[in-house]
Amino acid sequence: MSDTALQTVANGPDDRAVRETIRRRVETAGTSFYWAMRMLPRDRRNGMYAIYAFCREVDDIADGDRPVEHKLADLAAWREEIGAIYAGQPRHVVARALHEPTQRYGLRREDFLAVIDGMEMDAREDIRAPNLATLDLYCARELRARSDISQCMSLAIRATLPIWSPSRLAAHCS
Repeated sequence: MSDTALQTVANGPDDRAVRETIRRRVETAGTSFYWAMRMLPRDRRNGMYAIYAFCREVDDIADGDRPVEHKLADLAAWREEIGAIYAGQPRHVVARALHEPTQRYGLRREDFLAVIDGMEMDAREDIRAPNLATLDLYCARELRARSDISQCMSLAIRATLPIWSPSRLAAHCS
């Protein structure tokens, strides 16, 4: 985990400052997703910013120049932080930003852990041209998990529409 981003709940910024910090990180990343996310309603936008920031954090760890054992230790710390989110005690500023959307949209812990699993694969070896089995595993762990997180958040909004019942949402996102 990046030391500059680590904040404790006891002495960290308030929720508004956390959201603004995450928004600035997404904007500074220079991603075109930022402009699309700006169009979303505020709660959903903040949730998507937090998801993007999490994915960026763990991706930066995996792709960084540090030795493999340090990358794996940082990713293990993120695994613990995901547990802290679901225990209601996030410490890292990005995890604090994720806490509310995980509750509001029923985002699954398993999907965040699958992203970390994929990043661990990335940290251990160069997977630019893997065999088909490795590519499929990587996609299942990392890419599909990111998609599932975003879809469940989007579908939670649809649950308020007549055609999307809470049971239909639960069936899709479980």
